[in-house]
Amino acid sequence: MNARIIELPKITDPRGNLSIIEECRQIPFDIKRVYWLYDIPGGTERGGRALRHTDEFIVALSGSFDVELDDGHSRQVFQLNRSYYGLLVPSGLWRTMVNFSTNALALVLSSTDYSDADYIFDYNEFKNITR
Repeated sequence: MNARIIELPKITDPRGNLSIIEECRQIPFDIKRVYWLYDIPGGTERGGRALRHTDEFIVALSGSFDVELDDGHSRQVFQLNRSYYGLLVPSGLWRTMVNFSTNALALVLSSTDYSDADYIFDYNEFKNITR
């Protein structure tokens, strides 16, 4: 599994800290799409899908949550709880986001434009593809 946590630049200042993400510098792809998840009710899961061709970079801008990744053979859980750490999620991994704290805000940067054909929503289909 090639997923990994990437530490983002953190510029500290008594007035508040600042972090940055630049395409092809902190993350290894051009950013084609940006979306965010917020107002997530307690106990809710998000994701539950894999992407065929899209890499993503996920940051907890506020609060915390876990990202469960599955490559069809093994699973790994990453906790995101600092706004200067992000998770690089390569294409081909099943992704579920869970354990959202109150007021969690998840930022997701994608390497491709949205395409419904890129998504795999059926876990059994995903398992068959990864064999």
